[in-house]
Amino acid sequence: MHVVIMGCGRLGSTLAQKLEERGHSVAVIDQNSDAFRRLGSDFGGTTVTGIGFDRDVLRSAGIERADAFAAVSSGDNSNIISARLARETFGVSRVVARIYDARRAQVYERLGIPTVATIRWAADRMFRHLVPEGTVEVFRDPTSVVSIVEVQLHRDWVGRTLKSLEDETGARVAYLMRFGMGTLGTPSTVIQDGDQVFMLVTDDTVADVLDLAAGSQREGH
Repeated sequence: MHVVIMGCGRLGSTLAQKLEERGHSVAVIDQNSDAFRRLGSDFGGTTVTGIGFDRDVLRSAGIERADAFAAVSSGDNSNIISARLARETFGVSRVVARIYDARRAQVYERLGIPTVATIRWAADRMFRHLVPEGTVEVFRDPTSVVSIVEVQLHRDWVGRTLKSLEDETGARVAYLMRFGMGTLGTPSTVIQDGDQVFMLVTDDTVADVLDLAAGSQREGH
């Protein structure tokens, strides 16, 4: 893939390095040429100094052949303008924008542009660490709708299948940890003593899912 990144702050530079490590072609745009120092001396991608929503600058970064575009500068307006240009003018299929204002993020999501609402996501994560309320959340999607939580299973679930757990709770099993190793279970996977089970939930279902998983639910009872 060829990926164009607008913004070479901590997020943009880290993203660029990770993409390059995985063999992708990367071009990074920033108004401040000094920002490219964050990429390190080993960075082999392209750096373009300029405004990320300038068409000529985008072309210099290879936007016309780009498979993906990430707008991660410090400005909401710049991010969304450049993201819309990448999507609507240059036809880039994979576009994502970082947005600080959660209210704007909802609007842009409706326009079909995935957003990462930084403050909302961070505040939500902080809240759950401060007030866990018995929930161990390991992931929450950028729109703050879907999360993955560890469920505390009653001992009666041992010996039953993941499908029976999903049928009972109405939630999907994302993965489980067994003997310290992550594994993707199948509907026929039998729950063993000591398994850590992680399930996909929403805020309006998490309480019921946790209650059902923690309760005594023997088959036939």
